[in-house]
Amino acid sequence: MSNLRFALLGAGFWARYQLAGWRELAGVECVAICDRARSKAESLARNFGVPAVYSNAEELLRNEHLDFLDVCTDVGTHAQFVHLAAAHKLPVICQKPMAPSLAVAEQMVAVCRQAGVPFFVNENWRWQTPIRRLKGILESGAIGRPFRARIDMISGFHVFSNQPFLAELEEFILTDVGSHTLDVARFLFGETRSLYCQIQRVHPDIKGEDVATVVMKMDGVAVLVEMAYAGNVLERECFPQTLIFVEGDKGSAELCTDYWIRVTTPEGTMAKRYPPPHFVWANPEYDVVQASIVPCQENLLKALRGECRGESTGEDNLRTVRLVFASYESARTGKALHFT
Repeated sequence: MSNLRFALLGAGFWARYQLAGWRELAGVECVAICDRARSKAESLARNFGVPAVYSNAEELLRNEHLDFLDVCTDVGTHAQFVHLAAAHKLPVICQKPMAPSLAVAEQMVAVCRQAGVPFFVNENWRWQTPIRRLKGILESGAIGRPFRARIDMISGFHVFSNQPFLAELEEFILTDVGSHTLDVARFLFGETRSLYCQIQRVHPDIKGEDVATVVMKMDGVAVLVEMAYAGNVLERECFPQTLIFVEGDKGSAELCTDYWIRVTTPEGTMAKRYPPPHFVWANPEYDVVQASIVPCQENLLKALRGECRGESTGEDNLRTVRLVFASYESARTGKALHFT
């Protein structure tokens, strides 16, 4: 089977990890990189041996024969490039968050649906090794029927050092971290029936919120999602690990620090560590997150080949986007929202 050829749009912080993830997989090949700052595209192309470089996406699409487009640009340009891919009848993968507003996200999904173009979102968080294992434990019935859960992504890590643009976002932690953690909640517990959210800004020198607390009722499970980049000093910093505690009617399961999962039932507690695979290209500070890029992209590649449906379709991720912006509405109005 011949390689699927793709172009990468964007050459910023995450682009090199996206590209490194693709290179771990057989049957796929990056043939071009495009960035409005051509020098950045040229540098990334040299590092990865990519033959073609562009600063204009339309020119790229006129000149290259592609099987799909991988959009890894800032969120404000996602819709532009997804619409462009749809106009060219080209399957497209988009970095999260999908869009800067719910209306724009809905338009992106609609235009791809109307064009008959496969549309996916590169939502890798749910593909973390320990989170996938926790999902398997819940599905096994080991702790019975889950009825309450807590999902925490709380860190004192100064994320703005590596990604300074985050400090300029008017809407920060819910779009950045919430896009992931609310998606993990959906992955583990199904769809949301009601939601209530509060947000805060602790850093005085950023524009958006850096703390959010979301309470949801999800298919019979009460779920608390806590996220923070408040910059406070924690006894044990575990960035960027997600910690999860689930109560069931026959026991409990906890994803603890350092990738340990503890399952407690009347028979006692069983603990086992599920660390992520290590890739030499991964930044040690982001290891568990960047390692999850590979299985996510493997799933998307199979979907593009027609071998599976693919988990993070645009249609599916739109449900997560709705939760993100519903959280802002709840925080703004002080009211719980209910979904039919």
